[in-house]
Amino acid sequence: MTLRLGDIAPDFEAETTEGRIRFHEWLGGSWGVLFSHPRNYTPVCTTELGYTAKLKPEFEKRNVKAIGLSVDKLEDHHGWSKDIAETQGASLNFPLIADADKKVANLYDMIHPNASDTFTVRSVFIVDPNKKIRLTLTYPASTGRNFDEVLRVIDSLQLTDKHKVATPVNWKQGDDVIIVPAVNNEDAKKLFPQGWKELKPYLRVVPQPKG
Repeated sequence: MTLRLGDIAPDFEAETTEGRIRFHEWLGGSWGVLFSHPRNYTPVCTTELGYTAKLKPEFEKRNVKAIGLSVDKLEDHHGWSKDIAETQGASLNFPLIADADKKVANLYDMIHPNASDTFTVRSVFIVDPNKKIRLTLTYPASTGRNFDEVLRVIDSLQLTDKHKVATPVNWKQGDDVIIVPAVNNEDAKKLFPQGWKELKPYLRVVPQPKG
């Protein structure tokens, strides 16, 4: 199953380190970051889970819930959690799905046979409160993900959902943004009374809107 941006994220039930969940119910009115790991007790995954645990205050500020997945049994997850806390200085503080039957992995197309027909690749899905998929990323097993980039994309999505702007290359919170081309100059004057810098008629730069 190929999932595309704008698709409804498939719902599922699964055992996790925080009990059995139904994904959509667990998300509630929050944004979600669902990300997969090739397997337990692997070095790159251990660093990723530790860093994600440290980011919990940042996720909470943005109304985001994180949830991981690995194609191993629940008892293995609990043992691995101790290693994560010991080596990364942060205890697992979000659910980790036990997907030994690969039900969720197959539902989200996380297994790429030409890379490995056994383990999941490093997939990332950002899901909004309407349960729509807003971002997909796929990393090879050997490359750890940049979770600061995940936060940056969430900031962009939440900003651009609220205001009629887009974020330019390498944008980060507080930087200037771009008025979307669909907004004509007359309407832009009402939305951005402070004015903007017009580099081209289609490229109008404005300070990041507040709120």
